[in-house]
Amino acid sequence: MAIIAVKNLSKIYFSSKKEPGILAGIKNLFNPDILEIKAVEDINFEIEEGEFVGFLGPNGAGKTTTLKMLSGIIKPTSGSMSVMGFDPWEKKNEYKRQFALLMGQKNQLWWDLPVMESFLLNKEIYDIPDDQFERTLDELSELLDIKKILNIQVRKLSLGERMKCELVASLLHSPKVLFLDEPTIGLDVVAQKNIRDFLKKYNQEKKTTIILTSHYMEDIEKLCKRIIIINQEIFYDGLLSDLIEKYAKNKILQITFNDPVEEKDIKKFGLDYKFNPIEVSFKLPREEVKEKAREILSSNLPVDDIMIDEVEAQSIIRNIFQKVDKR
Repeated sequence: MAIIAVKNLSKIYFSSKKEPGILAGIKNLFNPDILEIKAVEDINFEIEEGEFVGFLGPNGAGKTTTLKMLSGIIKPTSGSMSVMGFDPWEKKNEYKRQFALLMGQKNQLWWDLPVMESFLLNKEIYDIPDDQFERTLDELSELLDIKKILNIQVRKLSLGERMKCELVASLLHSPKVLFLDEPTIGLDVVAQKNIRDFLKKYNQEKKTTIILTSHYMEDIEKLCKRIIIINQEIFYDGLLSDLIEKYAKNKILQITFNDPVEEKDIKKFGLDYKFNPIEVSFKLPREEVKEKAREILSSNLPVDDIMIDEVEAQSIIRNIFQKVDKR
């Protein structure tokens, strides 16, 4: 049975349209022009226990709205959802003790207090037994290397240090389901990698079900086998590898040479390429890759190494976003 099940879920907001000026304001008061804004429209998906799923879409696609509905923050307009057998909107304490929502742009730690004070507060909120709290905190602090900053005020931490502590705060009660909304936003590449490495290990060891939204494609590539692309409606739900194969018509053939070569020796192959004297990369249709590789290897060029690779996933996803934006 799926740990998360969403069926025909929709969220519609209503807003009044108002022209500038006093007369327009009076008119709007008695005869408002109501606008219907569809944030999420009739979406369906299921997620099994222990899955790490990437939730992607352009800005305003409904990603955060969906996570907020799944965590019980906002009520759906229609449809149904089940997380661990609970209806999130009922906001039962038993449910709230089994999930966590981490939003990269919102703080849950107390800004002017030492990190440990926020952890102790979460301990009381979730009614975590002393021995479990100490054991979990020690394990997470070791994995994320934050022991030396536990007694420092949150406002004095770097962004990377704070995000590590935000993660620990979210995981102290050992949730079965974790919703992550842009957890690496604004972090430098080293901090992003540290967070990714931790999440990958945590998911593998604890079998926690995780839904991740991120605009950093490397987060998705490193952590998620399955992705869901949304733009109010579900555009794609499946393996990232299948998406690449379906939407990437080309592959990259990269050749490294023992000795420098001249560009005229590369032009004769008649391919789209990027050239430097010791390395060239060709972009060509998937079905032609093997034949062209054989042709180049059988030439007199001083080939040292050859590699066939996919087009970057980030480029593919960007093109898909452009398509779903036009729908």
